[in-house]
Amino acid sequence: MNDNTAVPATATGTKTVPTAAALAVTIGIAVGCWIVSVSQMNRMNMGVATRLGSFAFFAALWIPMMAAMMLPGAVPAVLRQARTRARLLTVAAFVISYVAVWALVGVAVYALYRPHGSVAAGALVIAAGVYELTPLKRSCRLRCQQGGRSGLQLGLWCVGSSSGLMVVLLALGLMSLTWMAVITVIVLVQKVLPARALMDLPLAAAIVGFGLLIIITPSSIPGLMPPM
Repeated sequence: MNDNTAVPATATGTKTVPTAAALAVTIGIAVGCWIVSVSQMNRMNMGVATRLGSFAFFAALWIPMMAAMMLPGAVPAVLRQARTRARLLTVAAFVISYVAVWALVGVAVYALYRPHGSVAAGALVIAAGVYELTPLKRSCRLRCQQGGRSGLQLGLWCVGSSSGLMVVLLALGLMSLTWMAVITVIVLVQKVLPARALMDLPLAAAIVGFGLLIIITPSSIPGLMPPM
């Protein structure tokens, strides 16, 4: 009896250590990146008039911001890697490649983003709300929840799942800590909870309605317009 129970206990212990370490490191990186983001972005929000500055300056903001926003939702996938691979270096490579995908998204953001007006912001938010109901969004969200064989694969699916919400952040103010926190919570909920019309339809409708509000009465949205 003792011999039969010793093997499972040893195997369980072997997997528990890297799993706990992976959880602690992932959450620790996310928390650290939140601290960096808050310290860098504090009082920098100019709403729709936000400028990105030099590429080096933008990258120093974007990469910690993406790690802060996206790593909490990637925790289930990271833990699955830790349980199946039981090697911290493999898990580290998974996390790094996942964040690298979002870093590459930043290159596209830097190339395409321009300061804009309230009408453009509202239109982008409306488009993001519509995207929430598309088959592409649902497919990417499902695959993002299921995880991937690599951090690169997971990152690509999660970009497809969260790109609409990231457009909302870009439209409202890239340097806004408030909107960064709101989008982070929505992204986390969507990565953890299964898709349900009861939740997803009201969210999409709320985003579309918010976009219309931005167009109609931009002055009612705190922080949207730069201070005079």
